[in-house]
Amino acid sequence: MKIVIDTNVIFAALLSRKGVSNKLLVWLFENNSKINILSNSLVTEYEDVLLREENMAQYPQFCRDDILGFMDDLSLISHHQKINFLWRPFLRDYKDDMVLETAFNGGAEYIITYNTKDFFDVYEKFHIKIATPKEFLQKIGELQ
Repeated sequence: MKIVIDTNVIFAALLSRKGVSNKLLVWLFENNSKINILSNSLVTEYEDVLLREENMAQYPQFCRDDILGFMDDLSLISHHQKINFLWRPFLRDYKDDMVLETAFNGGAEYIITYNTKDFFDVYEKFHIKIATPKEFLQKIGELQ
């Protein structure tokens, strides 16, 4: 199984150690099986969002170097996918298209996001399932 994680899930995981997004990332790091797929554009998007001043203010326990270190660690346990096929524009938000392109090119089974409505018709056209972190963890038996 391969997955792509939307930026909003990564951001939520940093906000709370008790949340389901954090549980998803802990599970990912514990399994360390390269099921997560990243592309250069997706890593750039993660860093752009996570390092914004207004977002950094929401998790004061982390400094810029902590976030960059986290991104390095996430990259180490992830499969790096070159983007060969572009589907833009398919979704309303071009940043969601970037997530879709990473998932499609990497052969992902799931896109994990809190914005499931933003990925309307993705399953029908690309056969990539859209799930929230909770739904995904329930599907794999990590959450009741």
